[in-house]
Amino acid sequence: MKWRRERKSENIEDRRAASIPGGRAGGIGGIGLLLILLVSMFMGVDPSQFLQGMDTTGEGVGQSQLSEEELNQSSEFVSLVLGDIEATWDQLFREELGQDYVYPKLVLFSGAVQSACGQASASVGPFYCPGDQKVYLDLEFLEELQKRLGAPGDFAQAYVIAHEVGHHVQTLLGTSQYVERMSRGASRSEANKLSVALELQADCYAGLWANRASNQNLILESGDIEEGLNAASAVGDDRLQKQSQGYVVPDSFTHGTSAQRVEWFNKGLETGEITACNCPELPAV
Repeated sequence: MKWRRERKSENIEDRRAASIPGGRAGGIGGIGLLLILLVSMFMGVDPSQFLQGMDTTGEGVGQSQLSEEELNQSSEFVSLVLGDIEATWDQLFREELGQDYVYPKLVLFSGAVQSACGQASASVGPFYCPGDQKVYLDLEFLEELQKRLGAPGDFAQAYVIAHEVGHHVQTLLGTSQYVERMSRGASRSEANKLSVALELQADCYAGLWANRASNQNLILESGDIEEGLNAASAVGDDRLQKQSQGYVVPDSFTHGTSAQRVEWFNKGLETGEITACNCPELPAV
C-alpha cells in the first residue's frame, strides 16, 4: 500500500514500558494457542472469552524478537493506518450519519495489559474493549502475522486494525449493545448467530474503509486485496474447527465461515457504503 505519510493518528497510547509482566495462558497447548492467535487477530474476539481461567502470572511471553528500529517502524505503521481509518469514519459519520465520530484510542502493549474488560495477555491477540472504547495491540503480533501465520503484507496487518475499529463503530452506533441485550436469555445457538453477525459486519466495515481509503490518497497496490481476502478466509469458523477437531459444528460458529468472511469483507470493499453492511440479525444503520 502507498501510505499518505502526513496523516498519522495522535490517538496512540504507548504502554509498552508499563505493560504488566507475565500474561501466559495457563493450560493452553500449542495448537490451542495458535487457534487463539488466529481467531483474535482477524476476528475481533471479545477478550473476556479468554480471560476467565487464564493464568496471568508467572513467566512472561518472552523477550521481544524485534529490534528497536523494527518496533519503531511498526509503531509508525500503526499510526498511519489508524490515521486513515479515522479520516474515513470521521467523514462518514459527519456527512452521512449526521453524528460526531468519537476516535478510539489504540493502546500498544507488550506481554499483558489491563483494560476495562479485564487483564489480557498478549496471547489473545489484538482486541477491542467496549468498556473503555480502546483497541489493544501488541506489536509483536504484526510480526507473527507476517512471518509465522502465513498472512504477509501490510494490508493484512491494516485489515486487523480496521476490523477492531469496526467494533468501535458498532459500539458508537449501539449495535454491540443490541447484541449484548438480545444474547441475554437466548439459546447458545441464537447467541452464536448474533455473534457471527457482529463479526461479519466488522469485516464489512474493514472493507468499507479499504474502499474509501483509495479516495483519500491511500492507494491499494497489486496483491493488497488478496492479502486481506486470504487472511479472512484462513480464519473462518469452519476451517478452524476442521483443523482443530477434524469436523465442523455449524451451530457453534461465532465468527462465520471462511466464505462468509470473504463475502462480507467484499460487500464493504465493492460498495464503500455503510448500508451495504446491514445484517438481517442486526439493527439497520
